[in-house]
Amino acid sequence: MDIQSIKNRFGIIGSAPALNYAITVASQVANTDLTVLIMGESGVGKEAFSHIIHNLSARKHNPFIAVNCGAIPEGTIDSELFGHEKGAFTGAVDSRKGYFETVNGGTIFLDEIGEMPLGTQARLLRVLETGEFIRVGSSKVQKTNVRVIAATNRELINANHLGRFREDLYYRLNTVPIRVPALRDRKEDIPLLFRKFAADFSEKYKMPGIHLDAQAFQLLTNYAWPGNIRELKNMAEQISVLSIDKNITAESIYQYIPKIVPHQNNNYLPVLTAMNQQPFDTEFAGADKDLLYKLFFDLKKDISDLKKLLFEMAHQQGFTPAAPFTETNLTNNYSNPTEFANPVAIHSPILLHPSETAQAAQFVEENLQLAEREKEFIIKSLKKHKGRRNLAAQELGISERTLYRKIKEFGIEE
Repeated sequence: MDIQSIKNRFGIIGSAPALNYAITVASQVANTDLTVLIMGESGVGKEAFSHIIHNLSARKHNPFIAVNCGAIPEGTIDSELFGHEKGAFTGAVDSRKGYFETVNGGTIFLDEIGEMPLGTQARLLRVLETGEFIRVGSSKVQKTNVRVIAATNRELINANHLGRFREDLYYRLNTVPIRVPALRDRKEDIPLLFRKFAADFSEKYKMPGIHLDAQAFQLLTNYAWPGNIRELKNMAEQISVLSIDKNITAESIYQYIPKIVPHQNNNYLPVLTAMNQQPFDTEFAGADKDLLYKLFFDLKKDISDLKKLLFEMAHQQGFTPAAPFTETNLTNNYSNPTEFANPVAIHSPILLHPSETAQAAQFVEENLQLAEREKEFIIKSLKKHKGRRNLAAQELGISERTLYRKIKEFGIEE
């Protein structure tokens, strides 16, 4: 079966290369009994790939069950998967078959496998290696012939390093890995998906269809979609139901995008990419702006560490600074950053080794240069969006509140 036929059968929309590759791997491995590990962020549609694998396999007429390992309490998950005997624990008034027994001959999809307790992981490993399991409260070994498809929204190898996931189970599950791309990595599919969802909701609720202009679609395309397809579908439903004017502009759609405060460990806000957006200028056409903003955060930390180091050096040498080492003192009080290398230029005469003073000067100079670059980004974005702070903040990947603070800090005239 070709890729397009599979998409039509299982309701998959999109033509991104990474998506097509994942579908190809799923169709190729379907008619084997190999264990498959489906990886991808929450909301990308991992369960759809488990259905592809099962329904294209020789087991398609046998049972299929999807189990969310994160939704089952740790105290009952062994019983759910492997069954239990009467009296095995409080409340076990009867014997019960587990999923590995009832789905014998079929396929079991273990979603959020990374949430499975370590004890249950050991039981699962035995099933994968020998096809054997033991009910809770029993000593009788039973056999099962179940194909296991697992899915996770986090890197299991990292969970292994933290002692939360067995290394042997990881490599046993990872026989055939399939990585489902995040929505932000298949931006060309976002308009298609949105139109499909909007049309479905228009028919479902018997309401007029909505129409997005080019800027509205550009806004959706640049948004990072942390909730992936699930979030896109929810937004399409909200807009379809709540919008009085069915001609949707970028300004009207912006109210549906969550306002998330940027943090160095997430990439949730809209960002510019060279593929989908014109860069600010040719000098930065290939710049990774996420990396630049992370660099800003890191440099601020470096400055703080530097201030602490200088204060400790002064204290050890018996000097007390006339003024505390604040960011203002370090970056704004000196028109020439190299003055910082001169002990006379500092309020208190701290004697440093030449290499240490040069390093301090370099830190300050780089920080000033990056601050100027950040100011330049903000000015160009505001100019591009004709002073509309909401669109400028969204494009820069920061909140409106942060943008307002930056405008005041840099003295930018709007």
